Amino acid sequence: MKYRDRPLVQALQDFNDKNPISLHVPGHKNGMLSDLPEALRQALAYDVTELTGLDDLHEPTEAIKQAEDKLSNLYGSDRSFFLVNGSTVGNLAMLYATVQRGDSVIVQRNAHKSIFNALELTGANAVFLSPDWHEQTQTAGTVSLRSIKEALAQYPNSKAAILTTPTYYGMVNKDLKAIIEICHSHNIPVLVDEAHGAHFIASKEFPKSALELGADVVVQSAHKTLPAMTMASFLHVRSQFIELERVAHYLQMLQSSSPSYLLMASLDDARYYAEMYDEDDFESFQLYRSSLIRGLSTINHVEVVETDDELKLLIRVIGHTGFILQEALEQQGVYTELADLYQVLLILPLVKAKHVESCAHIIDKFRRAVDSVTDREDTSVEIHNFLPISTPTSVVYTANQIHTMDTEWVDIEKATGKVAADAVIPYPPGIPLVCAGERISREHAEQMHKLLTAGCRFQGAFNIERKQIIVVVE
Repeated sequence: MKYRDRPLVQALQDFNDKNPISLHVPGHKNGMLSDLPEALRQALAYDVTELTGLDDLHEPTEAIKQAEDKLSNLYGSDRSFFLVNGSTVGNLAMLYATVQRGDSVIVQRNAHKSIFNALELTGANAVFLSPDWHEQTQTAGTVSLRSIKEALAQYPNSKAAILTTPTYYGMVNKDLKAIIEICHSHNIPVLVDEAHGAHFIASKEFPKSALELGADVVVQSAHKTLPAMTMASFLHVRSQFIELERVAHYLQMLQSSSPSYLLMASLDDARYYAEMYDEDDFESFQLYRSSLIRGLSTINHVEVVETDDELKLLIRVIGHTGFILQEALEQQGVYTELADLYQVLLILPLVKAKHVESCAHIIDKFRRAVDSVTDREDTSVEIHNFLPISTPTSVVYTANQIHTMDTEWVDIEKATGKVAADAVIPYPPGIPLVCAGERISREHAEQMHKLLTAGCRFQGAFNIERKQIIVVVE
């Protein structure tokens, strides 16, 4: 059944039509006291609070409940929630609702930092799995069924498995259904950060959502690929292992007690957009995408790399880093999602038939940018697969324990056998080579040395100039 209304959007519009006098929060008083630019100030008439007829996110019974029910019906969940604190709050809530301090949790190493924060806050013990290296995109991919089986054999008392799919670069876990089935056979729920997959429901031509494949909790950033405002996200639950009431309880604790009605209205609208997306719309999107790929492919020195998710494209200029290309594109007024040592990532718009326009102007700007790049000296680097060791690894100390311990800086050559006091994250690929609390192996130290030689950048507690890492004093 397709719903052709947006209950929360309509409730806000009906309220605004009454020309209400504001003697309540927020203090801008329907925008009257704001000095923001006019286009922004107009939106403040809808930036209201929990007033009669507008419902309450934390105890929904009216318009918000109707909107969330329609969302649940579309995605096929037991219950779906609007998130106004981004997918971050969804990742926090799903862990709090599932694990307790001291529990072992299987975690995909190339997870979002909010997953690592949730592990620290809950006090759970992570069992880290390295993803496979994806040669086509030269990025970290997804964890394999083989890795999951190995982890379950070594850590049979794990309380949850946390996966990320699709990856930031658009690669989907092909083993996901089998992984979910084997985890469920061990009575282990599967929690999926599907931040970049909210649009999968819009067409059967897109990959299947983790929820459809049987995942217990799925978090999606509606603002990434659907037309929702930044921070606006979804959380879906369909599980025999996790109580809905616990998820709702932690969302009430973790989300703002003053949720933005603008964000919630944009979620209602994003659901409507996805639900109304039809075959003609997808065909129009395909034509737009194909035209863009053809045009970019005609530019000398350009390589276009396609991924599992058709909203994602990787663009390379042979002989040059993605950072150089990104800089040149921005000089042309074109802003990409990210750049790495090899490429830039484009996130295409999920256009409908009514939106499609010629992409000739975009191709022209790319051509100018590439011409300026190829006039420069070669900036390319040798591509390396710098993923951490593939076997499951667990921490010696949790982050909470480390906070109470003494630490010191040591040379990389002397770090083998010591416990890292903070994560060491080479970028790219942006995955912790060593996580906080992990014991540093000889292979870790060798990889750090190779990364330094390759000129890789680091995030986390790693001193490039001194070639030192911070460790726990045991």
